[in-house]
This record gives sequence, structure tokens and C-alpha cells, in this order.
Amino acid sequence: MNRVPSEAAPKVEPAEAVAATNRHYTLPPPVFAAFLGRRMKYTCGLYGPGVGSLDEAQEAKLRMIASLLGVRGGERVLDIGCGWGALALFLAQEYDCHVTAVAPAPAQTAHLRAAVERLGLADRVEVRDASVEELEPDGMPFDAVAMVGVIEHMPDHAAALRTAARLLRRGGPLYLSASCFRSHATRHEFASRPGSRHVTEGIFGYAVMRPVSVLIAGLEDAGLSMTTLTDLTGHYHRTIEEWLRRAELHRAEIDREHPGLTDDLVRYFRVTNAGWGYTTKHYALTAVRSRMGRTVLA
Repeated sequence: MNRVPSEAAPKVEPAEAVAATNRHYTLPPPVFAAFLGRRMKYTCGLYGPGVGSLDEAQEAKLRMIASLLGVRGGERVLDIGCGWGALALFLAQEYDCHVTAVAPAPAQTAHLRAAVERLGLADRVEVRDASVEELEPDGMPFDAVAMVGVIEHMPDHAAALRTAARLLRRGGPLYLSASCFRSHATRHEFASRPGSRHVTEGIFGYAVMRPVSVLIAGLEDAGLSMTTLTDLTGHYHRTIEEWLRRAELHRAEIDREHPGLTDDLVRYFRVTNAGWGYTTKHYALTAVRSRMGRTVLA
């Protein structure tokens, strides 16, 4: 990639984006285990009352996602961009859900398959090597769909959301979390600056942050009705502070796996944390496949 995508940027093909991001996600799993915590969940935790450690925050965040998805037990859930499987394993273990976990990163899916086998969850977790563009309805719609910190790697976010909506049962919820520029004007000003490009191109190979209004429009155009919008910016700032501390603490292990990577990660964490609230935000959105949506009575 030679530039940050913007509204006027040339179209990036999905396969090109996958190949670019896989330069990051196919790094050895011990690299990520060194700073992400026990569940290897590569997005923000939730630091509520009584939550102190990174692992506790990530556990709280997983419970928040399950709650927003309306999970009670036994649901069929599609996890698009499953990463190393934190959400899929959590829903299978804690809620007896049947999860289809999808990612186009072989290192991640291999790691998840090994965990599924080790934990005896083969009857509840199916792992697929696929990108969102390859998903097709199979006659059994999912009860819920999750897209956790993944839409930034998708060149055509609107098409991805349409696919997610098609795979969801009527009345079913979708959870989406994303890092966003705080406005269109901020995106125009900052997307091509060196710090932004270090994160989107230098670290991730391909990533694009959109204002949250763009994501809301994509959900609406996909036929979904918005139900909640939660600002998690402060929680992500604290999460990254912990990742930074852990990366510095485990510098030797990280650089043994990939020499020089710790310095790149440290710059990424510092640039990202400097931008929260000023140029960038992190949101969780939920929507439902329903024209009427969900009416909340006071």
C-alpha cells in the first residue's frame, strides 16, 4: 500500500487488503500473546467498577458483547473477523453457543482450531478460512452476527454490512465495533499524516478509519435499524496503555520472534493514544434486522 485510503482514493480490491493485513496477522502468535493478555483479544477492554487488570477488562468486554447480542444460551452466532478466537471461544464456553468463526488469516484460524481441539469445543465452534466477500447464505440464518474491530480492514464496508445483514435472521442483532475518525473534516486533515500512515500502512498493511456517520449509513443502507451507540474511546486508551507496558516488559521475547518489532509497536501505541478524543474515537454499535427496530419505552 502506498497511501491511506480516502473518499477519493482508488478502489482497493478485497484480496489486496487481505494480503496486506496478513503481513501483520501472520506474525507468530507468541508476539501477540506477549502484549494482548490471556485471551489474545486485539481490541479494547471494558474498565468498569472493580475491573483492574487487562484480563479482567477483556472478560468484561466479552460479556458486554454477549449482552448487546442478546445471547442467552445456545444461539447460532457468526463471528466475522474472529482473530485468535476470543469471542468465539467465550460464547461457546460460557453460553453454549454454536459459533461460526471466520477470518482470512491462516495463522489466526490455525491458532483457533488448535484451541477448539484442546478445549473440546469442536461441536460448538466451526472455523472457516474465508473473507466476508466469500460468505453466502446457506438456508440457516444466524441468530446474531459480530464484527469486532474488523471493518477497518475491509475496503468496501457497505458491501460487508450488506452481507452480514443477509446472513442474519429477521429480528436478529448485529454488533460492530470500530475505530473512527471523529469527523469527516478530521479524516481529511489527518488520514495522510505520517503517524496515521504508520498505523494503517506500516503496522496493519491496510486499514481505513471512517467517521462513525459513514458506518451508521452503511448499517441503514443494509436494511438494519440502529439500536445502540456506545463510546469506548477512554476504555481503548487504557487498554493500549496496558499493551504498551506489556510490550516494553516483553521486548526480548517479541524481538526474538521478529527483530525490531517492539519499537514499531511502541510507536503505534503512542501515536494511537495521542489521537484518542482529538482525531479519533472508538465506538460500539448495534443494529437489528428489522424495519421497526426496537422501541425503548421510558
